[in-house]
Amino acid sequence: MLAEVLTQLVIVIGLLLPISIVVFIGRERLVRTHAEWRSRLRTTAPTIAVLLVVLLINRVARQQAPRLSREVGHHLTATFYNIEGEFILIFQSIANPETTAYFSSIYVYGYTFLLIFPVILYFTLSDTRIFRRLLTAYALNYAIGLVLYILVIAYGPRNVMPAEVAETMLYDTNPQYQYLTREVNSNTNVFPSLHTSLSATVATFAAITRSTFPKWFPLAVVLAASVAISTMFLGIHWGIDVVAGLLLAALCVVLSDRLVGRWSLSELLGDRLQQFEDRIPGSNGNE
Repeated sequence: MLAEVLTQLVIVIGLLLPISIVVFIGRERLVRTHAEWRSRLRTTAPTIAVLLVVLLINRVARQQAPRLSREVGHHLTATFYNIEGEFILIFQSIANPETTAYFSSIYVYGYTFLLIFPVILYFTLSDTRIFRRLLTAYALNYAIGLVLYILVIAYGPRNVMPAEVAETMLYDTNPQYQYLTREVNSNTNVFPSLHTSLSATVATFAAITRSTFPKWFPLAVVLAASVAISTMFLGIHWGIDVVAGLLLAALCVVLSDRLVGRWSLSELLGDRLQQFEDRIPGSNGNE
């Protein structure tokens, strides 16, 4: 079943990406990217490597996180429910087959597209700073999110209020999706909502680059807002999780600006490599 769901996901994203490339990027920028992709890749390779390492650590750590969380984590499900009550039932009031289908699709397909397409979009910029900032913000979201998932043990509304949210639960309406989501998450990983934080991060970058990609900005905002709402509509996250996700997104965007603006991994590694070569006798062509 997992293979079938992944195949569907690949097909949908595989259709959306080329259409979006034509609509939002255009031929001229693609031609320039084709001519410059090697130099851009060399400049951004260290940042890409950092993100891949963070994702790998995140993947491995998620297997051990529940056990570690039981030892050091704080149980906050009851606290969230006492503070928030049945706030998410506001979104249940608009539940019908059409809205359920929309938000279910947004939660899986829209979210995946929202994460992947900006990587392609910003790689087409000759100035790689925005691209490096985006990848840095992604890495920060995953790293900080993992720490918070370990420290906070909380179940989502669907586990606390099953009767109220049963009709619009993601797995009741689309049971095949559980094979995909269980690969990257667990029932206690709800604070903060990484769906919200990463989507809001993308929307913020869309706002920053709206003069360069004016058509992308409104779509990114609509998709990001839809993703955040879908997490509550489907009973997966509390409103508190969504607010925390928005705050995490803001923090990661700010930190990405300061980190990428203050120093460059490629420049740092380049300086170290030059220093190493200078120490090798004859490396400068003189005996």
